[in-house]
Amino acid sequence: MVPVIEVRKLAAGYGRGIVIVPELDLEVHAGEVVALLGANGAGKTTTILTLAGELPALGGELRWNGKQTAAPLHWRARNGLALITEERAVLMRMTVADNFRVTGCDPEKALKLFPELQAHLGRKVGLLSGGQQQMLALAWTLARPTTLLLADELSLGLAPIVVERLLRAVREAADSGVAVLLVEQHIHKAMQIADRAYVMQRGRIRLAGRAEDLRERIDEIQASYLSVARDGIG
Repeated sequence: MVPVIEVRKLAAGYGRGIVIVPELDLEVHAGEVVALLGANGAGKTTTILTLAGELPALGGELRWNGKQTAAPLHWRARNGLALITEERAVLMRMTVADNFRVTGCDPEKALKLFPELQAHLGRKVGLLSGGQQQMLALAWTLARPTTLLLADELSLGLAPIVVERLLRAVREAADSGVAVLLVEQHIHKAMQIADRAYVMQRGRIRLAGRAEDLRERIDEIQASYLSVARDGIG
C-alpha cells in the first residue's frame, strides 16, 4: 500500500545555513498513528512543518500519495492535510458556532467528535479553557475531509483528562482511515494509541519499530533519547 506521505533522505531546516534534520526516512500510511518522539531540539517540529509544506525541504524526496511534491501548505491543506499545533488554530473573538461556519466543517460531525462543545456553541472561543479550545481545533479539523493529520504537541500544558480525550479522538480518526503523525510530550499515552514510532535524536531517526515492541522499552528510550535536549531548534 502506498503511504499517504513518505520522505526519503529529507533535509530540513531554516535555510541552507541552518540544517536541523540532515537526512530523514519516514512514512505514514492510512489508518495508522505514528508517534514521532524525541527530546526538545531533536528536530520534531522542523520535520512536521516541512511535511506540512510550511517550511520548504532543503533536500531529499517527499511524496504525497506516491507522487513527489514540493507544494506549499495551502495546497496540501486543500488536498486533505490537517496541521494541529500547541498554538490552537481557533478564532478567539468568534463563537464556537462561528468557528464551525468559517472553517467550513460539518458541525454535526464536529459535535459528534466532541459533544462537550455543544453547550458552548454561542460562547466566544477566547472564554473557553485551553482544553476546550484544543478540542474545538481538533473537532473542526477532523470534521472536514482529512487524509493526513500532523499533530505537534496538541496536548501541551493541558490536564491529563483532556489529553486522554484528545488522543482518543486522534485514535478514532486513524481507525476511520486518516493517516496520523503525532508528536506528543506524554510518551506513555502516545504509545498507547500508536501503531508505530520513530525516535529522533540530533535530527536523525535513531530507533523505529512497532509500538507494541517499543512499549516494553519506554524507560530505555526516555533515558537514552528523551531525557536531555541535545541540540537544534525544534
